[in-house]
Amino acid sequence: RIRLQRKGKKGQPYYHLVVADSRSPRDGKYIERIGAYDPNQNPAFIEIDREKCLSWLQKGAQPSDTCRAILSYTGIVYRNHLLNGVKKGAFSMEEADRRFDAWMNEKTTKIESKRSKLAAGKDSAAKARIEAEMKKAAEMAAKLSAKLAAASAEAPAPVAEEAPAAEGEAPAAE
Repeated sequence: RIRLQRKGKKGQPYYHLVVADSRSPRDGKYIERIGAYDPNQNPAFIEIDREKCLSWLQKGAQPSDTCRAILSYTGIVYRNHLLNGVKKGAFSMEEADRRFDAWMNEKTTKIESKRSKLAAGKDSAAKARIEAEMKKAAEMAAKLSAKLAAASAEAPAPVAEEAPAAEGEAPAAE
């Protein structure tokens, strides 16, 4: 069976894709490690040894539901399907390679557009946040200057007091 083996700390899972006997426990003994999966990133990080995984699928290893989704996303399930078609004589290996390359190019384009869209969204969110902060700072500065202007208009002008006469000097005449 091809399945996930959980790693990482609490709340931040990281998985290894492993080939294991279906009777062994989730994080227990496995036959071979064929990849890694990190769902904490956007888009998720997936690293798979395609040849090993494909050979295990050809031998009859059944992926778990989550692993099937991951393998389908990376194109390994489709590649296995094409190779089975070649075995049955439905089409040639060159045709299978052509179909797979066309599918991979389309998939890569989708992934790159998602990454660029996420990056653009992050940039626009940062610009909007900075703009909102600048607007708030300008409003606070305007309020403060209005408050200071009102306070200076209400307060009477300070009266200049005469300096006390030093000893031996006559008081100044008014």
